[in-house]
Amino acid sequence: MAFFTRDQLEAIAGALGDTDAGLTGAEIQHLLASSKMTDPGPATKRVRIYNAFAASQNTKKNRTNILEFIRLAMRPARYSRQPERYEPMRALLNQALAFAGLVVDEAGNLTSTEAAQTLPEAQRRARDLRADLEGRGVHPDVLKFCRAELLADNYFHAVQEAVKSVADKMRSRTGLTDDGAALVDRVLGGDPPLLAINSRTSASEHSEQKGFANLVRGTFGMFRNPTAHEARIHWVMTKEDAEDLLTIVSLIHRRLDQAHMPPRV
Repeated sequence: MAFFTRDQLEAIAGALGDTDAGLTGAEIQHLLASSKMTDPGPATKRVRIYNAFAASQNTKKNRTNILEFIRLAMRPARYSRQPERYEPMRALLNQALAFAGLVVDEAGNLTSTEAAQTLPEAQRRARDLRADLEGRGVHPDVLKFCRAELLADNYFHAVQEAVKSVADKMRSRTGLTDDGAALVDRVLGGDPPLLAINSRTSASEHSEQKGFANLVRGTFGMFRNPTAHEARIHWVMTKEDAEDLLTIVSLIHRRLDQAHMPPRV
């Protein structure tokens, strides 16, 4: 039976009890009761969570209730009224969980992953990947996803987040709220499309537009479908894989930046 080390518990409690992005005192009280842990009483939020976690693990000789607390805390529906809170908390928590070989995905599922051994390791991954991508002249909107907190678990997370930025750009350029293949079809499909990457005056340019739409659609399907999230723990992505995939995302960003909105009759 795996246990959290003291350092891991302190990191996890620190993330969940973060002053800015963490849980509120009332939320901590409710979650401790829901996960059947004893509330140690008034203290700073991170100390309160740590003491409850440590007491539970020491008494019950397992981490079952701690994992349940995390699952309950990271249910996306809990943040439906304050959605802006979810991703900052998830990022902090995943950096802490990475050293225990765990990760919370977008859907709030807690799954196993390859454990990071040291924070410098995660930071080194970020520096090396960023340096290589800068050498390739990768788009600046992609480089922002090469941060240590995104690479603490594995390269998949950085690529997945970069792919999300493509959808965000398409929505901001068009005002749409769709996602995935539906967004691609509405933005890059149609006659005329909402965004055109060329003048569309020849059969070759029409084919290029369709091919670009297929490229974006395929990229979304690879990293945004639920099946991709589920298979993630089985995908050992190397730095070379990440560099190639982020270069593709960079190409997509550049073409979107240069795209124009044809007049609609």
